[in-house]
Amino acid sequence: MSASKLYILDTNVLLHDPNCLYEFKEQDVAIPMTVLEELDSIKDRKRSVAQEARHAIRVIDNILSDAVTPAQITKGVQILVPGTDDDTKLGKLTIFPDHELTARQGFLPDVKNNDNLIINCALHLQASDPHRDVVLVTKDINMRLKALGAGLLKVEDYRKDQLVSDVELLPAGHYHIEGNFWDKVDEVKSYQDGPYTFHKVNPDLLPDAYANQYIYDDSEDFAARVVSVSHEEIILRDLGYEHLMQQDCWGISPITIQQAFAMQSVLDPDLDLCVLNGAAGSGKTLIALACALELVIEEGRFNKIIVTRSTPPVAEDIGFLPGTEEEKMTPWLSSIHDNLEAMHEGDERPQSSVKYAIEKANIQFKSLNFIRGRSIQDAIVLIDEAQNLTPQQLKTILTRCGKGTKMICLGNLAQIDSNYLTPLTSGLTYIVERFKGFEGAANIHFEGIFRSRLAEYAEEHL
Repeated sequence: MSASKLYILDTNVLLHDPNCLYEFKEQDVAIPMTVLEELDSIKDRKRSVAQEARHAIRVIDNILSDAVTPAQITKGVQILVPGTDDDTKLGKLTIFPDHELTARQGFLPDVKNNDNLIINCALHLQASDPHRDVVLVTKDINMRLKALGAGLLKVEDYRKDQLVSDVELLPAGHYHIEGNFWDKVDEVKSYQDGPYTFHKVNPDLLPDAYANQYIYDDSEDFAARVVSVSHEEIILRDLGYEHLMQQDCWGISPITIQQAFAMQSVLDPDLDLCVLNGAAGSGKTLIALACALELVIEEGRFNKIIVTRSTPPVAEDIGFLPGTEEEKMTPWLSSIHDNLEAMHEGDERPQSSVKYAIEKANIQFKSLNFIRGRSIQDAIVLIDEAQNLTPQQLKTILTRCGKGTKMICLGNLAQIDSNYLTPLTSGLTYIVERFKGFEGAANIHFEGIFRSRLAEYAEEHL
């Protein structure tokens, strides 16, 4: 008995999740030949997405490895979940030779366009088998619109790893209480543990609290971080509003309470991961870099600062850049240099101060491609432009964290440059949601823009 649905996959789905072929349960999956050609074209590019293309090709090859003849591949090969017995069967995988389709009425005419070839493949399969649902799966919004306009009945986005339905639902990492917090507290048990003060309060007071969420009120006196949550009580670590706002790292002090929370989280040795997200110009990179310099140079808690990010596709358009790995990465990490210059602009010799900071803090610029397979020890890792990374890419970086290493993710979901990601499927969204409540991680959403009056107006009105 054939499956009731046939899913046709676009290239961007396989790049977004190379293991997606195992996610369609008992339904059949078809991959147009055009998609294989696109994967083949991408796999050798000097971009991080090439790794996903190679992974997807290996998954397809593993599934089709039992096929002996072309007829078997055309008919469909059973998809078996790796590492399980033969009873765990999914649907069938076929490769469809869409390049053999001839022009006909109802097809999109421009067959030089790969999207059109994939849509025409779906239209052909829909007409050939009207008794089952043929569904085109693509993350390209415009392609979904074209397919619907061309007469395809069912078009879907791939949402298997989508954790939230709206980015507005993402946890901000901090919670504002109107009025005075202590006026709302009927009973509290406070105690001292070393230099810190802790408060045990009723969980009904903060019903949605989770570990490492920051709490503050209107009094500009109370600020705390949630330590643990249970049915009986919530334990808060008192941070002190004024103390937070008086923090100073490498000459930089917070302007807003959100920046103060971020600074506290980066400086806290109990946290291994800090996610700083917010609008352009809100101070994410400046705060992270200032804290990193303080921890490496002044306090000596880490040996080096490693900065990494994905290189955008413009890298291929301008050819190969000369020099060492760090020199090649310089054009994409200019934001680090800009912030270093801003921190030292009042110095007598700013350029010398920047050079001193880079050398003294042992700041290393690393390509994402060279992070894979490493085990990073005793370092602070700044992951810049994290919104352009897939969940798999961020997992690759975070799992490099060795003994004594701290990870700081910086990103703005409004500035995604990748063709394969949306705010809902970005790796930044993924880790914010996945690490919510993890005792070793904190997430801070920055509010306000301080880069310039023009930047603030542009962010709000464009």
